[in-house]
Amino acid sequence: MLIILGPTASGKTKLAVSLADKFNGEIISADSRQIFRDMDIGTGKDLNEYLVNGKSIPYHLINIKEAGDKYHVDAFKNDFYEAYTDITERNVNPILCGGTGMYIHSLLQNQQFTAVPKDEDLRVELQYLEKYQLLQRLDKYPKELTKNVDYSSSKRLVRAIEIAEFLSHHQLKKIERPVINSFIIGLQSDVESRRKRILERLELRLKSGLIEEVEALLNKGISKETLIFYGLEYKFITSYLSDELDFATLRERLGTAICQFAKRQMTFFRKMEKDGIQINWFDINDTNFQEQVIKLVETKFDSK
Repeated sequence: MLIILGPTASGKTKLAVSLADKFNGEIISADSRQIFRDMDIGTGKDLNEYLVNGKSIPYHLINIKEAGDKYHVDAFKNDFYEAYTDITERNVNPILCGGTGMYIHSLLQNQQFTAVPKDEDLRVELQYLEKYQLLQRLDKYPKELTKNVDYSSSKRLVRAIEIAEFLSHHQLKKIERPVINSFIIGLQSDVESRRKRILERLELRLKSGLIEEVEALLNKGISKETLIFYGLEYKFITSYLSDELDFATLRERLGTAICQFAKRQMTFFRKMEKDGIQINWFDINDTNFQEQVIKLVETKFDSK
């Protein structure tokens, strides 16, 4: 399976569609928000980009849930394998494309713990503990239940305790999954170029009805709390529509937040590399980077 990843505004969809056209592929989205209907501009679905050379490239895991529905990593895995099986059984090449690193990582590492459910009561109990207190709590569990813990934040420690507590009383059912041989293309650029693209795209989206999209979701009955949970565009524009921000402040803070998000995405991709996942990086400012990608991919796929 070919995987196209990179931070927001790096041109992942355009490249993936081009490769799908050339190598008889269909695209599986790895984006945690594009699954929701009526959240088009803010999530950057850009469905018009799936039309190339007069042909519509099929896509999966976009618009599969109603806005306001709950979705999580394990649900993504289940939906992914269903799409992956369907595509491969038709002798078509699956191309996974997106910027939600946690989704991609969960597939490559086959992380079974994503199936552990949330424990809201436990989270309430832990929410005010300091990081050192969480570490003390985690240390009470057997080492085999905590050996893969990510210690980078209190949020991840809470999740680790949640998993360890669940596994102390339950056994996860092992699910047989297809073995996937993947090849990863990463898109990147220097920070200043990335910032410029992000801000230009934000301006275009604001002019193309982004505020009206969020307003329509509120009018549809989606709660402010849910939209704030979706983050970035939906969080800040909800505040703007609630008269908590003026337009100039909205544009400035949202632009900054998206740039910070892109930085976090890159940090996560680098963590994936530290975990042993090979990513073949290409600089999108290089005028012929797409040709370079095609030449490399040709070594993995037969052209149609």
